[in-house]
Amino acid sequence: MPRDSAQRFAPPIFPVEGKQVNARVVRFVPVGTPVHRNSGVTEYSFEGVFAEDPHLKLQVQFQVNEETPVIRFRYLLSSDQPRAMRASAGANSLTYLQTSLAQLPEAEEVTLSNFAQLTHSYTLAEEKIGDRYFQDSAAFMGPILAATGSRRSVLLAYEHGSQVPDAFLHYQLSPDRSVRLTAVKGNYVSGQTIDATHPYQTVWMETATARGGIDELASTYRRFALKSMSQNEATRRPYIFYNTWNFQERNKWWNGKPYLESMNEDRILKEIDVAHTMGVDVFVLDTGWYEKTGDWTVSSKRFPDGLKTVKQKLDSYGMQLGLWFGPTTAAASSRVVREHPEWRRSWNGKVAPPEEVWETEKSYKMCMVSGYADSFADELIRLAKEVGVTYFKWDAIAQYGCNDPHHNHGGEDNTPQERSDSYGFQLVQYMSRVADKVAAAVPGAIVDFDVTEGGRAMGLAFLSSGKYFLINNGPYYQNYDIPIDLERTNSNLFFHQGPARTWITRSPLTFDKWIPSTLFLTHYFPDDPKQWQAVDVASLILGQNGIWGDLLNVSDSGAAYLGSTLSRYKQIRDDVTDSDPVVTGIVSASPEIHEKISARTGRGAVVIFATERGTYQYITSHKVAAKHWVSDGVTVLQDTAGRAKIEATFDQPGAKILFFGVD
Repeated sequence: MPRDSAQRFAPPIFPVEGKQVNARVVRFVPVGTPVHRNSGVTEYSFEGVFAEDPHLKLQVQFQVNEETPVIRFRYLLSSDQPRAMRASAGANSLTYLQTSLAQLPEAEEVTLSNFAQLTHSYTLAEEKIGDRYFQDSAAFMGPILAATGSRRSVLLAYEHGSQVPDAFLHYQLSPDRSVRLTAVKGNYVSGQTIDATHPYQTVWMETATARGGIDELASTYRRFALKSMSQNEATRRPYIFYNTWNFQERNKWWNGKPYLESMNEDRILKEIDVAHTMGVDVFVLDTGWYEKTGDWTVSSKRFPDGLKTVKQKLDSYGMQLGLWFGPTTAAASSRVVREHPEWRRSWNGKVAPPEEVWETEKSYKMCMVSGYADSFADELIRLAKEVGVTYFKWDAIAQYGCNDPHHNHGGEDNTPQERSDSYGFQLVQYMSRVADKVAAAVPGAIVDFDVTEGGRAMGLAFLSSGKYFLINNGPYYQNYDIPIDLERTNSNLFFHQGPARTWITRSPLTFDKWIPSTLFLTHYFPDDPKQWQAVDVASLILGQNGIWGDLLNVSDSGAAYLGSTLSRYKQIRDDVTDSDPVVTGIVSASPEIHEKISARTGRGAVVIFATERGTYQYITSHKVAAKHWVSDGVTVLQDTAGRAKIEATFDQPGAKILFFGVD
């Protein structure tokens, strides 16, 4: 872009010894040589001393990729003399960046962590920011702020995570249309020491300038999130995942059996055979494969040979092994609790008594913002070496829960509230460090963070290291004010095969405009009949890519249908993943159409859902590859521009799939 389109930023402002110190640097010099990382990313570092205080030093780290205009950056503040981060008023006071949107008359906030009770899921929302919000100096949580004018668009973003409206950072607007990204709470603790060996490291931030409007900016950012944001490349691959949990839950509530009754070698080996027929790439054992939490050793009762036979069968099919973990739990008798009881979470000086974890030994809650984090990472790396696991599902990690003064989130001189806020702020950073440590030691590692409930650290931060497990089964009866006996009945409302559950699970596909849907794992049922299997698999291939259910009761023809469909999908799944979504209609209406065609290759898919019988027409936005496969009842012609003219006839509610670029 032309030079006059550059976006200028003011330096950060840090609270040091009760003063607001502007980090304007006299002269920046390079630090070392550029570091070439995965995904075509190069990292540059520069540093210099403050003009206002030569004892303070600012280092700036940039990550850039020639394939995207999005720049990722962060600051490190250090001092050659011990200093304390402390604001005069006592509250968090830190300005990360400031810039002007005066030449960009349209602005909007993009939130990722608004938990919608209608779908019982985190949901992306885009909200226009009118002039009145600048005039009255309003604040917006983000984490993405986008603005556009007649010639260009600008993006601002920060990598953290929390549920709306519980902001740890926010964008502060001003009447002159300037924007400051500032701390709200927990970003540091009052009195936090800064010296040469203990720098203050900010969150990663992102910015981009691009031609076009906000839709074009969203496309640019989506590609960045897919290709450049994370060094852990396996997290971006559109694998097909299977997870055992849904049958474990069905077995409990439909068959009256314990949750862990089906977690045994005999059944798992049979499930692997069916999963292979269906085309599953990653087979995940949910809770119960372990002896006890904390030690994370394989249950000798359920898997006498320590998962060796299971791993051998998976290897024979070219499938990967995944395991469930409760990262913040450790059994009362576990080695980590015996050796480091000080790592247990405490609240106001008290450690909560241990509680049962899914029919296994009672466990304590552990503090991730302590030495426990590295210990947990080492356990995962050990397991990868011993049993060959490469996919790690992390569950039940709440944003808050510890204000212990002896961990890494504040001390005796800080208030319990400060320590709690610091825990909540640092939690996702520690999670990312653990995930990155595991990925560095385990080739192809994927860490999946379960955000199926509210109160979790949902945002951009964890996406730099892993991906999200977005929806379990959607709303509970309680969400819809339907009376239920929780002691006798499963609380999941959408727990049966049919189209209704897919309406819930497709609703958050709005994420796909800004962040690829393949980063939001959601599972679909494989159960017969074929009418609903078609709806499930058509939904799955839009990127959420998960299957769970009672595999051993799926008919042979049903398993073969899913396998043949996913075999075709795998030919073009990279194109589907790369492509921006084009959506017509609304979820559960007729028709509801999703186009995922690569503008570059013409390969991809179109999916049409209908709840009413009839014939529906659609013309693709993009040119399509000539070779294609379509469901029964669909005809395709190419117009003179190379687009597909589609006519789909439904004699009953269901789904039609069209693959372009398949053999």
